[in-house]
Amino acid sequence: SQVTSGLAFGSGEYFVRVGIGSPTKLQYLVMDTGSDVPWIQCSPCKSCYKQNDAVFDPRASSSFRRLSCSTPQCKLLDVKACASTDNRCLYQVSYGDGSFTVGDLASDSFLVSRGRTSPVVFGCGHDNEGLFVGAAGLLGLGAGKLSFPSQLSSRKFSYCLVSRDNGVRASSALLFGDSALPTSASFAYTQLLKNPKLDTFYYAGLSGISIGGTLLSIPSTAFKLSSSTGRGGVIIDSGTSVTRLPTYAYTVMRDAFRSATQKLPRAADFSLFDTCYDFSALTSVTIPTVSFHFEGGASVQLPPSNYLVPVDTSGTFCFAFSKTSLDLSIIGNIQQQTMRVAIDLDSSRVGFAPRQC
Repeated sequence: SQVTSGLAFGSGEYFVRVGIGSPTKLQYLVMDTGSDVPWIQCSPCKSCYKQNDAVFDPRASSSFRRLSCSTPQCKLLDVKACASTDNRCLYQVSYGDGSFTVGDLASDSFLVSRGRTSPVVFGCGHDNEGLFVGAAGLLGLGAGKLSFPSQLSSRKFSYCLVSRDNGVRASSALLFGDSALPTSASFAYTQLLKNPKLDTFYYAGLSGISIGGTLLSIPSTAFKLSSSTGRGGVIIDSGTSVTRLPTYAYTVMRDAFRSATQKLPRAADFSLFDTCYDFSALTSVTIPTVSFHFEGGASVQLPPSNYLVPVDTSGTFCFAFSKTSLDLSIIGNIQQQTMRVAIDLDSSRVGFAPRQC
């Protein structure tokens, strides 16, 4: 399945092209490793946002089925209700930014890679509100039982997020099964960590961050996942744009980056970015490297376009990290650009391979 940047549709998400129903209707779905339940907007709409493709009409698909409240899949939902008239299963999924989707739990055929179709349980959303834009819905790629990979019984998948700089036509592949780990790619692997309280997220053991080759003095506890409380930790989330770090860790990192870029002309803060630069009069700039270090020795050096991003067309660039008051750190999709990210549940590991789109 082809993965493209949603920037042309006004979205900071990445979209994957999926065929749904019989006959197959192609839809753009947000690719989200930070949630489980796949869903699409369905007619009739109580409240639908503007999407690029025609809204999916279940009545036009011969393989569409609504699920009843007695099905095992309905019982797996976090938030559910039973329709009083016909006992069909109603779902609701809410996201960290306040967006939500509500509708019928259903199944239909999804066209996955190489023409193979599989029946997939998904939300047929009649009321979808919030910050969604462009895509017809969302492909949940988390580790929970209702996620797309779990339903395909696929224990391995990988994706590469094309650079936003490459324009709208650039795309790469979302891969499932053994082909998801191409032998040609040199992956740096670290162990996937388990949160006993929550099965959705993919946690990686981040042990440190370097700026300009110097390891920052951030205590490793800043990124630790507590096995007793389920709090803390670092997740790999393709559905979040900007990497977020706990305030203390972020401040140390930002101050080190500012210190190494003192000679560069500064610009005003922009949105959630507090370290911005005015490059309008410069033809080239030298900036310090940024690297993530993971438990087990894996290190990932980010390309410069993964941490200094343009925020206008007149030469303003910002340091693309943000602080969070939560103790959960998120490695977002800006920082994942141009590398193939592999989730391998059989070996309980996550891998990063540079320049693999």
